[in-house]
Amino acid sequence: MPRLSFLLPALLLALSACSGQQAPRPATLLPEQPAHADFDALRVHYNLLPTLAMNESVARDYGVERKPDRALLVVALRQRVGDEEQSIAGEVSATATDLSGKRQSVALRPVQVGSYTDLIGVVDAHPNDQLRVELQVETPAGRGKVRFERGF
Repeated sequence: MPRLSFLLPALLLALSACSGQQAPRPATLLPEQPAHADFDALRVHYNLLPTLAMNESVARDYGVERKPDRALLVVALRQRVGDEEQSIAGEVSATATDLSGKRQSVALRPVQVGSYTDLIGVVDAHPNDQLRVELQVETPAGRGKVRFERGF
């Protein structure tokens, strides 16, 4: 029996060393995803951000209520002329889908930002949501489909 009492702790120690897990390593930064897409002469800028990330004056200017379970979708349509971008009117339909498959149609409305006009819409976005957004864009300068994801 004394021999067995010595063998059991040694066996447990040996098994604990064989956990099979990799040693921790430092996190690697992922490259930032582009926030625009080009279709011919059309450039579509887009972003989806929590409304609480907006400061009060911007929220007021946009007419958006800051809430913890809401995100703001911003779409800017620009026509590329050389190295310049000019605001261009067009049609945009937007949908947002969470990982459970719940789909939201996003109503976009124009807002004036300096000399540019952007389109904005509010989306339900709860903490830990991952939303997939799809934009269907059509303008005289080009048309296309944009897909992107954002986590909250």
